[in-house]
Amino acid sequence: MKTKAIYTTLITILVLMFLLLTLLNVFVGQKHAAGTAEPVMTADPVIQAEPALASDPGSQNEIAVSSETKTEPGRQNGERCESVIILEGMEETVKYEHIRNDTIGIEMDYDYESFVRRSEANCEYFISVWDNASNPENYFEVTYRAEDADTVAASVSKELSNEYDISSGERVLDRAGKCTWIEASVIKGTNRMADKLQTVYIIPAADGSRVATAHYSIESAEGFGRRFSYMVQTLTVIGRNSESALSDDQALSAVMKYGYLRNPDLENMVNSGEYPIYWDISSSDEREIVVLFRSYTGAQNRYYIDRASGDTYVTEFVPGITPEEARTGESFNVKEYL
Repeated sequence: MKTKAIYTTLITILVLMFLLLTLLNVFVGQKHAAGTAEPVMTADPVIQAEPALASDPGSQNEIAVSSETKTEPGRQNGERCESVIILEGMEETVKYEHIRNDTIGIEMDYDYESFVRRSEANCEYFISVWDNASNPENYFEVTYRAEDADTVAASVSKELSNEYDISSGERVLDRAGKCTWIEASVIKGTNRMADKLQTVYIIPAADGSRVATAHYSIESAEGFGRRFSYMVQTLTVIGRNSESALSDDQALSAVMKYGYLRNPDLENMVNSGEYPIYWDISSSDEREIVVLFRSYTGAQNRYYIDRASGDTYVTEFVPGITPEEARTGESFNVKEYL
């Protein structure tokens, strides 16, 4: 009996010791868990603050990227750059070339991968690389006009109104400032869109105006139309180069050559001395030269020449037959006949 009692006592002691160890383990685990929770809570605000700085739209990283891709004024002639534009809701990186034309008085950037540049005496053309260059559908042209912007706008509106119901208003271009905007897209007298569209920007300047015209088909309105709208925003008006201005003698000589080429018999008639034919400077100022041609028929043609660009239009007056001097449909550039 005594042995049984001793055995029972030992079992009881072992059970109590096991229970005591279990309670100690639970207590220590809880204390450890409570001790590690505090630093996690205090660290949370610091971890969340860092991404907020990185995504700030005014961060230095984003400013650097935008300045590299944006076309800027003041580039050198022929300098190339890249810019990101939006076409049909998608971003596209476009390669631009900067051009300067002192005769017209413009600087601008054009998309040299999509357009071929063609320069003439008083006009810059940018023709789609996919078009027939002699008869393009999609092209952008910039010209100099000696008339003020209001006069040019009235003339352009009148011409386009023959075929289109036009829309017009005032726009502000990024680099050229305020301009008159004319859109020809609806067939006259209908509500139908035309197959060929035109958007004209007439920019006033101290020496006349600059006229930028986008020509594009209705199918390419979201393509070429958008490309042209980006290009015109890069256009800057600059002073025209006076060194390219025509002298009175040059203008007179060019008009005479023009006349001889149009009428091969004219030179022989002049040399014969039998006909009252002559050319003369009718008037001349810093902007315009007027050359008078007196034909053997008695008709008087006057050639109104823009001294800087060479653009020329012609009027005719026949004493005793026509009531007054009237403009003909004849026009050309005398610089091509120097």
